[in-house]
Amino acid sequence: MEPNALVIDTIKENYQQMFAAEKKVADYILTNPEKAVSSNVSELAELSGVSDATVIRMCKHLGYQGFYQMKLNLARDLGQHQLVGYRGDQDNPDTAKEILQGIARNLLNTASRLDMNVILKCASLIRESEMVHAVAVGNTSPVAIDLGFRLGRLGIRASSALIAEYFLNSISLGSRRDVIVAISHSGSSKQVIQALELGKEKGMKSIAITGAARSPVSQIADYTLYIPVEDLLFSEFGAISHVYAMAVIDALLYFVANAERGPRDVDRLEMLLAEYKL
Repeated sequence: MEPNALVIDTIKENYQQMFAAEKKVADYILTNPEKAVSSNVSELAELSGVSDATVIRMCKHLGYQGFYQMKLNLARDLGQHQLVGYRGDQDNPDTAKEILQGIARNLLNTASRLDMNVILKCASLIRESEMVHAVAVGNTSPVAIDLGFRLGRLGIRASSALIAEYFLNSISLGSRRDVIVAISHSGSSKQVIQALELGKEKGMKSIAITGAARSPVSQIADYTLYIPVEDLLFSEFGAISHVYAMAVIDALLYFVANAERGPRDVDRLEMLLAEYKL
C-alpha cells in the first residue's frame, strides 16, 4: 500500500488477490463507502454477510493495521471531519442553547430506549458482586474512573485504571463473583474486548455501556445498555461526548443505591472526606 493511497483505489488494486469472503466486504465498501465509514467492525461484517474476523483480515491484507485504521483513511478520503462536525438532521447549531437542546434530545431518546428490566438486572449484579471492574480505554477512561469512585462511595468494592494493563491484571486476579462494566462508545476497543473475554474465562458477569448495539463488546457482554446517539455534535474519532454514558451510569447507580450496602462503611468514608470540605 502506497502512503496516502485512497482506500477505494487500494481495494481495487488488490481485489483479485482477495478471498471470496473478503471480496464481499470489498464490494460493500466500494458500493457504500459512506455507510462503511459510519459502521463499526461488527456492523460492516453483518452488512457484508461475513464474520468480524473476515473484515479485519481484509483490512490487514490491504496493508492496514486493522479495521479502525482503514476506516480513518476512508473517512479522510471522503472528506469527513475526523474530530468535529455535526451529523444530525438539524442545521449546524449556532448557539450554546441549540447545542444543549441537541444533547437533551439525545438524552431523551436514550431514556426512551433503555430497557428497565436490564437496568434492574445490572443493578442487582453490581450490588451482589465482590468487586466491580470498571474498564475503558483512551478518552473514555475518565468515565470508568468516575464510576469506580462512585461505586466506592456506595460501599461497593470497585477497581478502575487509566492503563489497560492495570485493569487486565485486576480482572486476572478476580473471582467469578466479580462483575465487569465495560464502557466503549464504538464497542470495538481491543483492550476492552480483551477484558471482557478474560472475565468470561473466569466466569464473571459483564455489562456493556456502548453506542453500538451491534459490536464485539455487546456480543460478549451478558447485558448491554445501549446509547442511541443519533445527532452527534462530535464524530466518533476522538471527541465524542461522554455526557450520554455518564447519564446512563447515573440511572444505573440510582437503582444500585436503592439497596443499602455497608452503610456504616459509607458513613465513615463521608466523615473522612468531610475533613476536606468547608
